[in-house]
Amino acid sequence: MSIRPFRDIKRKKTKKIKVGKIDVGGDAPISVQSMTNTLTTNVNETIKQINQLADAGADIVRVSCPDEDSSLSLKKIIPQVNVPIVADIHFHYKRAIEAAQSGAHCLRINPGNIGSVHRVNEVLKAAKDNNCSIRIGVNAGSLEKDLLEKYKEPCPEALCESALRNIKILEDKDFFNFKISVKSSDVFLSVKSYRLLSQKCDYPLHLGITEAGSLIPGSVKSSIGIGMLLMEGIGDTIRCSLSDDPVEEVKVGYEILKSLNLRHRGVNIIACPSCARQAFPVIDTVKILEKKLSHIKEPITLSIIGCVVNGPGEASQTQVGLTGGGKDNHMLYLSGVPHQKIASEKVIEQVVSLVEKKSQEFKNN
Repeated sequence: MSIRPFRDIKRKKTKKIKVGKIDVGGDAPISVQSMTNTLTTNVNETIKQINQLADAGADIVRVSCPDEDSSLSLKKIIPQVNVPIVADIHFHYKRAIEAAQSGAHCLRINPGNIGSVHRVNEVLKAAKDNNCSIRIGVNAGSLEKDLLEKYKEPCPEALCESALRNIKILEDKDFFNFKISVKSSDVFLSVKSYRLLSQKCDYPLHLGITEAGSLIPGSVKSSIGIGMLLMEGIGDTIRCSLSDDPVEEVKVGYEILKSLNLRHRGVNIIACPSCARQAFPVIDTVKILEKKLSHIKEPITLSIIGCVVNGPGEASQTQVGLTGGGKDNHMLYLSGVPHQKIASEKVIEQVVSLVEKKSQEFKNN
């Protein structure tokens, strides 16, 4: 038992699959995904964006393959990147075959909308032959017509039934290397659907609130929906679908995981909202530090508190801490122990220096 059992999350043990070099499910860390928004046929721009996402921490990146030229472009893209690539396929089974043969590590499909049994068999054969996993991607916006007729509208039971139907298609062909998502833009519908599916199968689940919106509302929706499920132990990989730079999706994904103590990457800044008691400009200081410390990948905690009301207490829980003091006399802490007093003009320089030193200690160990 940990020293803070109220923070423990007991993850559901799902089956483990491979997406390229990344384990998904079982006891593997919860992976963070994103998706390119470039034209896949623009190979150089797509490679550039994939590498930007990888640098931000993305474990897996999805690429849309709407036509033959796009799926064949993967042959040029995949050798130039260092993260597993998921080919996003809809409707045309040949795109899935081409993507698997071009080196895709995973296919995002709905077996039910691929077409005949023969076509599904051809896709599964290509996936097996090329060591390619599959994500069954159920979405409230594209449910099968018979399920809409049965349930009248998208609902948790409909999404779950669609997922189970597609699971059976793969299982009947002895294909088990897959994960599943049941997404909606509605937080309530998504959460209930995932809960229901988690009760009915042990395959790894890809969590997300689809089409969540722009940066702020989309981050809030994703944090609520994905966060609720993760706290219940549900979920093996996540994507925050934002109408913004895909790099922001990765950042938000890691913030969710850091908040739940499920995974740590980069500097976790605890900062007060500021008030009349602040002894230095907290908001501006935090913004500057976020930029200057964005290159740090090691997990480091930093508290920036404007006064002594909560400053020393927060500093006791972080590796580096700054508490505002009177007469331009602030205190820096290391692991809760007072380290040195500094003036406002030295705050940025000193905090960056201490965090970078901590980062180097991690690397050396």
